[in-house]
Amino acid sequence: MRRNYYTQNAKKRRHKFVFWFGFLIGVICFISLYQVTVYFSTDESCMMCHVHPHVMDSWKLSVHVNNSSGVKVHCVDCHLPPKNNTVSHYLAKANLGIKDAWAYMVKDSADFDWEMKSELDHAVKYIPNESCKECHQNLFPAGVTDDAITAHLYYEENEAKLDLQCISCHLDVGHYNPNYKHGKMTGIPGMNAGGDSNSGVIFDQATEVTEFADYTEQIPGTSASFRMIAIPGGAFQMGSAEREAFHKADESPVHEVAVSPFFMAEVEATWTQYWAFYGNTMSEGRTPPEQVYANNSKPDVDAISGPTPPFGFPDQGWGYGDRPAITMTHYAAETFCQWLSKKTGKKYRLPTEAEWEYAARGGTETPYFFDGKPQDFSDQGFWRKFFSAKTDGIGEYVIYTKNSGNKTQEPFAVKANPFGLKNMLGNVMEYCADKYDPEAYAKNGEKAVNPLATEGDEWVVRGGSYTSDAADLRVAARDYSHHDAWLKTDPQQPKSIWWYSDIRGIGFRVVCEPNESIIQTK
Repeated sequence: MRRNYYTQNAKKRRHKFVFWFGFLIGVICFISLYQVTVYFSTDESCMMCHVHPHVMDSWKLSVHVNNSSGVKVHCVDCHLPPKNNTVSHYLAKANLGIKDAWAYMVKDSADFDWEMKSELDHAVKYIPNESCKECHQNLFPAGVTDDAITAHLYYEENEAKLDLQCISCHLDVGHYNPNYKHGKMTGIPGMNAGGDSNSGVIFDQATEVTEFADYTEQIPGTSASFRMIAIPGGAFQMGSAEREAFHKADESPVHEVAVSPFFMAEVEATWTQYWAFYGNTMSEGRTPPEQVYANNSKPDVDAISGPTPPFGFPDQGWGYGDRPAITMTHYAAETFCQWLSKKTGKKYRLPTEAEWEYAARGGTETPYFFDGKPQDFSDQGFWRKFFSAKTDGIGEYVIYTKNSGNKTQEPFAVKANPFGLKNMLGNVMEYCADKYDPEAYAKNGEKAVNPLATEGDEWVVRGGSYTSDAADLRVAARDYSHHDAWLKTDPQQPKSIWWYSDIRGIGFRVVCEPNESIIQTK
């Protein structure tokens, strides 16, 4: 028995020794293999097999090495997929290594067509686009030109349909070529002569309006255009009665308001229009907001400073084009209107709160401009614990929490209201020209003509958004900006006066003031 005991112990000790010895060998092999991969990732190891006669010299002259930041981009940073994609990284590394070693041993470099190998068609095979994006998360470094910002934003907006890679425009960035023309043959605005933030025909003049009727505005110097709807003047009952479901105190008292005729954009300002503004006016953007608001009373403004580059992706990855432009401040929306006025020779501005509600109602006096009761559509209330809210009817006219997919949608997703306006309710909240005052209606009196609230700390926003419940989409529902809260996580100092960091569903639509002679043509 004792002998068996010692034999068993000896076996256990041998097993432990074998295990730990094997583990140690494995660790040593792993570390050695890792060190080998590190060694063969150095610039010097890459150059061992490279037979291109000017590869080292051209690399040292490139902006990836010769730049003021002191950052050096190495061979593997450009020619291999990012290391966070481990499998692809090492497979590509082995593939390139074998090819380079084979060429070094059996081929004569004098037979290579170096000029052909320097062309874009050859280069795109060896520059993974994800590697460019991995390094360049911030596409707007200090000192970047206005044209470059426009081009990068255009590329982000149209990447899928352009079928271009970063190297398509930046062929000389890794290996300097004095004969290379930046952005050559790209067709990207800002990279060659002419163009703006859209593709298409560049308009040379604004639309001439000779009568009070719908028209399509075209912005000179850009390819952006948009539909304006003629809204006849009239009087209406503004606000909501206390008996209306989900009524709030700031919607009272109901009072008569008269508004003059005006034109209003069929849809919210789109990214197509906003990037045209951005491309035409971008600057350091530090014109004081009070100056921008003061400019509203001036007939002509000589200089308009435009937005600084946004922090991150203002479209939230949902897409640009005809989707509503979002995340801009009230100041930015006002500046857009001033730019648009200067470009077209007309008077564009944000709607007053009264104009907005009048236009949203479209001649109706019900909680919505379509049939239905708020309590039937809303998820609020005791009975919603047992019965689902109705979606028929409201979903045809409104992008809201029930049908948005938690993002904005393009205008064609809904039907227009009786005036021909789309997305007056839902999709994005819309800025008004008024300061928010919960007592504004009482101050207006029983009757008011073109009222405008000018005192308050925040701005009126109307219409609700893609995240709103039906209760907050009633035509009379009021809301306001939350400036500090919407900038809470902005990392910039000073915080941006152009872009909000903590609100997505905010945008705007424009109105245009017709001149008196046009009104007479009604």
